[in-house]
Amino acid sequence: MKKLTLVVATAAAAALALTGCSSSTESSDNESGVLSTVTDTIYGSIEIPEPADGELTVVALGWSDAEVALSLGVQPVGASDWLSFGADQKGVGSWAVDDYGDVTPTLFESPANGYDYEAIAALEPDVILNTRSAADEDVYNRLSEIAPTVYAPEGTADYGTSWDVQVAQVAQALGLQDKGDEVIADVSASIQEQADAHPEFDGVTAVTGTKYGDSYGAYIAGDFRWDLLEDLGFVQNPAVLELPTSGFYVALSAEQISALDADVAVFFPIGYTLDEMLSDSLIASLNVVKDDHVVWLESGDDLTNAFSAASPLSIPYAAEGITSALAGILG
Repeated sequence: MKKLTLVVATAAAAALALTGCSSSTESSDNESGVLSTVTDTIYGSIEIPEPADGELTVVALGWSDAEVALSLGVQPVGASDWLSFGADQKGVGSWAVDDYGDVTPTLFESPANGYDYEAIAALEPDVILNTRSAADEDVYNRLSEIAPTVYAPEGTADYGTSWDVQVAQVAQALGLQDKGDEVIADVSASIQEQADAHPEFDGVTAVTGTKYGDSYGAYIAGDFRWDLLEDLGFVQNPAVLELPTSGFYVALSAEQISALDADVAVFFPIGYTLDEMLSDSLIASLNVVKDDHVVWLESGDDLTNAFSAASPLSIPYAAEGITSALAGILG
């Protein structure tokens, strides 16, 4: 089984007095006037100046960037609501709402529909987080006119930033590297705890698959929806790995649907109800479905959203729920 490497904090995190949308950071760069420098992004090294008032104002635009900031004790003043949680939940999952405290962020629709640059600028951010997103240089240039904008490390596929790299990237940007190490270690330990409790998962073939439009697909290494299963001890169904990949995803034609026939599967619809997916004749033809070895996730429920959000705040919730469901199948 693949074992998780726990990242141990190099020093105890300094006591943080975090209020509202701002944060006092652990340390500043040696250069006067610079709060932090993110040395490796798709667009090169990014410097974040020290805020004049000592309080860092953050706008979080990338997938789960807001929840990552919250896990570090920082409340963004604006954030993208990628999973349409809505204003009542402040644009984050139920597992993260309380971390906003009394702060109510300005919410933006999914950036897939474009960015509201004027609204972002009106928040006067000191730094913009866009660490799990598409690499669009025109967007980067426009955002960078507003504030220093932090993307994923060089070589990262669009939306392919792993949760631990995302935490490290955001923590570096906010000057909270030690706290980031602690968060990564804690979340990794929560996954490992689930894996250790279920040795029956070791070596069992699995897939995480979806239906969207008239197409089907499976997630592979680089996407949390597969990476979690691998960390729990499962192995990817070999038939999936024989097909062409696109980043962290394998598209399947109707003729290739049998690639989803693993020992166990986690299936969820995109743009469909679960009932509609269950009624799909190709999905129903799979042995893994006939054998009732599928964890079915309903679009929009908490477990599905936690699985998709893949943030340090959602992962323990997702790991426990997915593990429990898979144990019920294999137990």
